[in-house]
Amino acid sequence: MDRYVIRGGRRLQGTVRVGGAKNAILPILAATVLNRTKEDIILTNVPHIRDVVKMVDILRSLGAEITWSGNNMVVSTHNLSGFAISEKLMREMRSTIFLMGALLGRFGQVCISHPGGCAIGQRPIELHLKGLRKLGAQIREQHGFIYASCSRLTGAEIHLDYPSVGATENIMMASVYARGMTVVSNAAKEPEIVDLQNMLNKMGAKIRGAGTDQIRITGVTQLHGIEYSVIPDRIVAGTLMIAAAATGGSVTLENVIPGHLEAVTAKLRETGVQVREENGRLHVEAPPRLRAVEYVRTLPYPGFPTDLQAPMMAALVRAKGTSIVIENVFDSRFKHVGELNRMGAQITVATDNRRAIVHGVDKLTGAIVTAPDLRAGAALVIAGLTAEGETVVEGLEHIMRGYENLEGDLAKLGADIKRVRG
Repeated sequence: MDRYVIRGGRRLQGTVRVGGAKNAILPILAATVLNRTKEDIILTNVPHIRDVVKMVDILRSLGAEITWSGNNMVVSTHNLSGFAISEKLMREMRSTIFLMGALLGRFGQVCISHPGGCAIGQRPIELHLKGLRKLGAQIREQHGFIYASCSRLTGAEIHLDYPSVGATENIMMASVYARGMTVVSNAAKEPEIVDLQNMLNKMGAKIRGAGTDQIRITGVTQLHGIEYSVIPDRIVAGTLMIAAAATGGSVTLENVIPGHLEAVTAKLRETGVQVREENGRLHVEAPPRLRAVEYVRTLPYPGFPTDLQAPMMAALVRAKGTSIVIENVFDSRFKHVGELNRMGAQITVATDNRRAIVHGVDKLTGAIVTAPDLRAGAALVIAGLTAEGETVVEGLEHIMRGYENLEGDLAKLGADIKRVRG
């Protein structure tokens, strides 16, 4: 498999542009299923990442016609005929669960297997199923498959026990064609949910409240084709901000929405980093060595994102002092700790697997490490950028799920990083 070879010790400097958001484009692609007209949906700022490739494969298997050139995509779903997703494709990417609500809204039935994705802990889909049942879907689970059907969904009041992003988006899509109004309370507030609302409303849906804890969807009878640009990826932007901080760098990010990164900016400022916004750009200026922080606590948006917990930990391993990292979202998201410790970090994980104590060290040493999941892979790359000698990061198939050209972006900023094939 491909791997990164990194020679650390270089300070990142320069300007780089952030591409479209992985966590926005996947539900947006699922939502294209709801367009029954012959009008195309044209999407711009689409990241060319592995998860998008997989989603395109799934949509094509259902009968969608898709052309993809650079970061632009044209999607036609008027000839869509399938509502059962291949078990093989489903297991390769958890985000295919979004298609459940969209296909149910389009066809009144759907068949999927339990989804796959990164092994970062339990991510039960019961919240999804509970919401769809509230809308009138009849659901049965058998032999690892989930079958759902309805004559027509009907609006309902749905309170989520936890503000799940996926469940919020799935219910939104299922409710677009539902009779009457659907109210989702304790909804997730992530920017990607706002992006999905904006895209669906441009298609003719009637949704309001995304970005707050209550979303209202009034059912319509038809959507239509549009042209829509995907928001920038705040997790990629945050990764690059943290990489700049870890290397004592001076980096400017273009095509970002600073408001989406306030929690990351606040935490980096605690470490001594200067973060400045100028005309929708972010400039990151870091000291030669970071200060430790008392706590990094992951929380649903607008809290510190769980997807940046591992990269932030990689930056803190060389900070002055001791930091505590608390993972409140997933129950198995410290798999990068063992690999960081192999490079000389001093991190101890509590028995509850929710809290890690990071003792800052003077140096890391290059090693051969393996990415156990997407964001852990980004953390190992950041560690390699700060380590002495050569670091080899294996398991790039995980990193490619969410970063379009991480090595290219970092090399543009002066990093000595190469992707070695085979």
